[in-house]
Amino acid sequence: MPRVRSPHLLAGLLAGAGVAHFLAPKQFDAIVPRALPGSPRAWTYASGAMELALAAGVALPHTRERAATVTAAFFVAVAPANVKMALDWRDRPAPLRRAARARVPLQVPLVLWARKVARDAG
Repeated sequence: MPRVRSPHLLAGLLAGAGVAHFLAPKQFDAIVPRALPGSPRAWTYASGAMELALAAGVALPHTRERAATVTAAFFVAVAPANVKMALDWRDRPAPLRRAARARVPLQVPLVLWARKVARDAG
């Protein structure tokens, strides 16, 4: 993937996910780990806002390196929500179960992608 496109694709992914947190918050509320203090909706909106901020940072060349580094950490931080979803969806139909399980290992290439964008920007 060309250097210029990769950051913009990552920014688009983050922006899309961020917007989704505000348009359909209920689905995100359900995967907020119960151990977190406060309401799930607050965490849903906070993570959506963070994704939008990271999208803007990754899209702009002068903030790309720092934003991509924080994006990699963010992808690690939200992994417990994906684990919770995979566990909670054990009784769902097979295609949904597989999709939920696939989200867990998908965090690894996302982290690596964000780290590469940061390295390339440096």
